[in-house]
Amino acid sequence: MRRYFGTDGVRGLTGQTPMTPEFILKLGYAAGKTLAREGARVLIGKDTRISGYMFESALEAGLTYAGVDVALTGPMPTPAIAYLTKTLDTSAGCMVSASHNPYFDNGVKFFGEDGQKLDDSIEFEIERQLDEPLISVDPDKFGRVRRITDAAGRYIEFCKSSARDLNLRGMKIVLDCANGATYHIAPHVFTELGAKVVVIGNQPNGFNINDQVGSTQPAALQKKVLEEKADCGIGFDGDGDRLVIVDSKGIVYDGDAILYLIATHRKEKAIVATIMSNLGFEYALKQEGIDLIRAKVGDRYVLEQLKHHGLTLGGENSGHIICMDKHTTGDGIIAALQVLQAILAKNMTIQEALQHIPKSTQTLINVKISDRDGWETDAVTNAIAIVEQQLGDKGRVLIRPSGTEPVVRVMVESFDVKASREYAETLAKLIENQK
Repeated sequence: MRRYFGTDGVRGLTGQTPMTPEFILKLGYAAGKTLAREGARVLIGKDTRISGYMFESALEAGLTYAGVDVALTGPMPTPAIAYLTKTLDTSAGCMVSASHNPYFDNGVKFFGEDGQKLDDSIEFEIERQLDEPLISVDPDKFGRVRRITDAAGRYIEFCKSSARDLNLRGMKIVLDCANGATYHIAPHVFTELGAKVVVIGNQPNGFNINDQVGSTQPAALQKKVLEEKADCGIGFDGDGDRLVIVDSKGIVYDGDAILYLIATHRKEKAIVATIMSNLGFEYALKQEGIDLIRAKVGDRYVLEQLKHHGLTLGGENSGHIICMDKHTTGDGIIAALQVLQAILAKNMTIQEALQHIPKSTQTLINVKISDRDGWETDAVTNAIAIVEQQLGDKGRVLIRPSGTEPVVRVMVESFDVKASREYAETLAKLIENQK
């Protein structure tokens, strides 16, 4: 059982375990002991939240106490840390970020030397090392620390190289950087590729990351696109690993739509999405001869399925998009460039390219539970079977316990809005009565 690592590293409310300076120092030490080798060096990046300074210093102290050298990048997107970890010959990368969460949350994500997220076995070993006492190496073996001054430039060039021959001249694009880690990266990428760029969410102050801006709150981006009469808008989250797209009419498109645009342009045979992706999206892919393989929620599980099936494109409807032929992890900027390549190749607007995707209704109800296993009775199982029979191939039922909260998530999807709501409410009430 994992004690601290979730599907995307260690995360929590700043000031409460595990996100305290003491714990993060121990985490750095444990990671140093687990990942260290002769001449080992670990990269540390962070997003723009105020607590990043504190946790960056705590990680640095723990790693150097374990005898590991450290390289600091300052504020950088999560996918930039994955890229730099791989290309700068480091043993591992650490990203201090809570992604799309508010400023008062924070976390630590790890990447291996190959730029991919750590295997479960390594995370379990780090957790085991957390129980060991902190024993100093000899003073002459303490790790050294240096700052990488050209990290931003390296990553900007990498992003541009992921979309060869892409020319954005004549396009007006609004970027929303969520007052997060892409604020000094994304504007350069799109400007240097020829676009006229308007930027919002690029004034981080430590507290405003993801605050009424970014991919999870796109209203400001929609408004700016309409005001500027822009061709499109691109909204990133606080650490730059997810995105949404807004068309010239102010309509927001999620990860399903982004995957569809990229997949149809590339003429993929199959892609990976999660169990939460819309049924209409799956139908639209099928019409294009593209199979959809569904993974559990979490980009690490999408990555597992991509590797297992030897595929290159996958993602989540939340906007995590992984282009394995371009990068080792989800990258909002690279995914956006792939979308723009697709649109320009199709010679269509975003709205025109996506008009054939039917949209089913997903009704999601969270039911509080005290026992993660006690809800799954024969009565519930039978009721689910009846609903699935009624829906046929025009809908589906998905019921799963949350991995982070004491709730069961009840989702019923159907092209019939009324049926989706009524079936979800019926199943939710039945589960609630199992207490």
